[in-house]
Amino acid sequence: MTAMSISASRSNPAANAALIVAAGGVAAIAGAYFFQYVLGLAPCPLCLEQRIPYYVAIPLALLVTRLAMGSTAPNIVVGGLALLAVVMLVGAALGVYHLGVEWKYWPGPQDCTGDISSFGGAGGLLDKMQKTSIVRCDQASRFLGVSLANCNVVVSLALAAVSVWGIRSRLANGRM
Repeated sequence: MTAMSISASRSNPAANAALIVAAGGVAAIAGAYFFQYVLGLAPCPLCLEQRIPYYVAIPLALLVTRLAMGSTAPNIVVGGLALLAVVMLVGAALGVYHLGVEWKYWPGPQDCTGDISSFGGAGGLLDKMQKTSIVRCDQASRFLGVSLANCNVVVSLALAAVSVWGIRSRLANGRM
């Protein structure tokens, strides 16, 4: 980004909102990798699924930032921000689902929450072992007493709210 585009983005809430979503997404993924590779908290299959919305949102947010700073039709920018909000709401929904599994409100996927005490006959033992995750989805990964799935819900909702703020600002400025 050039100095001119940076100064232009200061007066462009839509570009700022998309850039905040991109930065927040990068921070969330960096945090997940930190917990996994530095602190040794292995992710369960549901934890890995919760990363997917960030993998979608980061490049999309960078694209929307670029579009918002250019002469792109305002409805495309608003549509991009709306899509970002939806992606982050999907991320929040995945986090809520994982929380429900952790709190035993509903069953999770059988490969990471099913009964592992009985694999059945010896003939299918190897097959069952290969299809069963060692990291349990119904056992919360916690840092300082807070579930990481809970953190994901909060971050996802905050980034969705930033996207909505960008839409509202764009519409309020009469740029639509």
